[in-house]
Parts: sequence; structure tokens; C-alpha cells
Amino acid sequence: RSLVVVHFWAPWAPQCAQMNEVMAALAKEHMQVAFVKLEAEAVPEVSEKYGISSVPTFLFFKNSQKVDRLDGAHAPELTKKVQRHASSSSVSAGSNDSAKEDLNVRLKKLINAAPCMLFMKGSPKEPRCGFSKQMVEILNKHGISFSSFDIFSDEEVRQGLKTYSNWPTYPQLYVAGELIGGVDIVKELEASGELDTVCPKAQKLEDRLKILINKAPVMLFMKGSKQMAKCGFSKQIIEIINNTGVDYETFDILEDEEVRQGLKTYSNWPTYPQLYVKGELVGGLDIVKELKESGELLPILKGEN
Repeated sequence: RSLVVVHFWAPWAPQCAQMNEVMAALAKEHMQVAFVKLEAEAVPEVSEKYGISSVPTFLFFKNSQKVDRLDGAHAPELTKKVQRHASSSSVSAGSNDSAKEDLNVRLKKLINAAPCMLFMKGSPKEPRCGFSKQMVEILNKHGISFSSFDIFSDEEVRQGLKTYSNWPTYPQLYVAGELIGGVDIVKELEASGELDTVCPKAQKLEDRLKILINKAPVMLFMKGSKQMAKCGFSKQIIEIINNTGVDYETFDILEDEEVRQGLKTYSNWPTYPQLYVKGELVGGLDIVKELKESGELLPILKGEN
């Protein structure tokens, strides 16, 4: 089989058991894909080779080559990746042109995913090469707002983007879908003073927080996500909200230290989770519990109160 999905799991992690169920459902849907479970701690040399530092982690292999990876219990993302790789695997050898076209469409979407996109080795918090580290430092020093893509996480993108942009090395910086260049070009732009005019400036923190708070009618700032809460209080609050049946979005404050610290000051509320409805702070877990007991929670979430 040309596509193999390997789940690095641990018996002590409940989120792994949930994802095993998701995998079983996907296996029924995609008979042509091989799904494999590997107990991460039982095969330390394999886990080390592929940089498995947490469970669950999923690796995708095509014709024995690693082509993608997913860290964490994200069922929708796993489903999406399996569908994408399974459909591209089923393309016949004679359809290489259409596979190439599909990749180019995907690359174009990634390049345009944010006004300023950096394709780098690692992440802004943990760059995995000196050039990527220098690039991140320059962009941060100039207060430039950018999103990033870790080319180590997707071999197809890593190789394809070199051809697509005719630029053989990483990092690569794009603004408004156009290639600016690598770290040397960015250094030249910095020296000439052009960098600040070429790249979009980061929003002020207060403006950014306002936008995040109003991103959805009901917004929950928590540790972790709906799929995997990373503290007991966050777990309790999502269970309560889930039982109301009201749609809501979450923001993982562990992923963004600026938001984590800034929101405490902005809302004058020192702890997490924090629940907002229509841009207004409702409160934390204790408040939500009280509202649930009094029967006020549902009307508030629906914006009726």
C-alpha cells in the first residue's frame, strides 16, 4: 500500500484511545490505506529517530518516505490529512501532471495563508537552523506580523516549494503571495530601510486582543483545545459548554505567551479559562458553574441576557 499512517500512542493517555477510535473509523472508509499503532515508549529508538516527544503523534509515509506529520489529538485534522494523502496516492502514474497541479494549488494557498508567510525550519519559538533563527529575529525586531510553516513537517511542501518559486534554500519569506527571498535578501532590505515598507507591521496587542475576543459570538480562552484540554479547569468548562449545545470557538493560551499575559491585564482577570460572549467577559469556571446552577448560562451564551 502506498500510504501508511502510523499512530505513536501510549496506553496511559486517554486522548490516544479516542484517536484510535477515529483511526478505526478512517480505516473502514479508506480501505487502501494501512493504519498502524506503535506504542511510543516500547520502541524508543524509532520514537527518537522521528522526534516523537508527545502522544498522540501521527506520521504519514508514502512509498516508505515520510511525507507528513500531525502532533496531538486533532480528529478533524487527521481526517483531512488522510483524505488528502489517500486521494493523491490513488492518482495513477499517468496522472503526474494533475498531482503536480494539486500540489501547486496547495502551495499557492499556503503562500497566501497570511499577508506575510515565512517557510522555515522549525517554528518561530524553536527555529531548527541558524538562518531560520536569524530571519525570525529580524522580523520580530521590526515588529513585523507573520505566520510560519515548518517545512520539516511536510516533505512534499519542502521539495515542491523550491521548484514552484525557483528558490533552492530555506527560509523563504513571502509578502502578499510574492517571494521576497531568503535571509540575505531580508538583511539587505533591513540595511536599506526598505523592510519596514515591504512587510506588514504587527497589530498592537490591544487591537489583536479585541479581534480575538470578537472572533466568534462565544469565545473561550483556555489551556489546550476543545479536543484536548490541558488543565482540569479548562476540561470542566468545555464539558459544561458542550452540554448546552451552543457553538463556540477556543483559543489555546499556551500557544501564545503574548496573548496569555496580555489578556489578564486587558480584562483585569488573572486566571484561565476565560469565557467571552459578544466581546464581553463572562468570567472563569466558578462564574460559569454559578450561572449553570441558576439556569442563566444558556440565555447568556445565546446572547439573550
